[in-house]
Amino acid sequence: MKIKIADLEFEPLISESLIAERTKTIGQQLNADYPNSVPVFVGVLNGSFLFIADLIKHIDIPCEIAFTKLASYYGGTTSKLKIREDIDLIVDIKDRDVIIIEDIVDTGNTLNYLVEKLKLRKPNSISVCSLLLKPAALQNPIDELKYVGFEIENEFVVGYGLDYQELGRNLNSIYKKV
Repeated sequence: MKIKIADLEFEPLISESLIAERTKTIGQQLNADYPNSVPVFVGVLNGSFLFIADLIKHIDIPCEIAFTKLASYYGGTTSKLKIREDIDLIVDIKDRDVIIIEDIVDTGNTLNYLVEKLKLRKPNSISVCSLLLKPAALQNPIDELKYVGFEIENEFVVGYGLDYQELGRNLNSIYKKV
């Protein structure tokens, strides 16, 4: 079933049930990987808000949650390759295990920027968990990217936190541009 968001049409790509199943599996893996830690989960706003909310429901270990806000799309369908930082992380992460929660890794430029910025704060470790990864769009490898929900083609997607012109974030499934 196609849907229309603003001036574009989209068709289903990943269902709500597949997202829920994969999110639970990632949560279980994070519990297993950090049994003796109190990690800080850092959600990258706005796109990651639904993913981190659902993921954290499956985290059984003690943890902290914080947010930062970065942007590289500014309402369009392609990355502008210029990163805008709207909200800085205010939690002290020195000597802590940090797990960055992303909605999507596209070019990787925003994520590389954030990882390098957080390394200056001397955390014990940094890992990245992203719901989506576009391997064909990735411009530089990201060693910290340890958890990926789904690898997708280099297509523009919306839903489950991802937007087009700030619309479509509320969709329970992920849709690709037709």
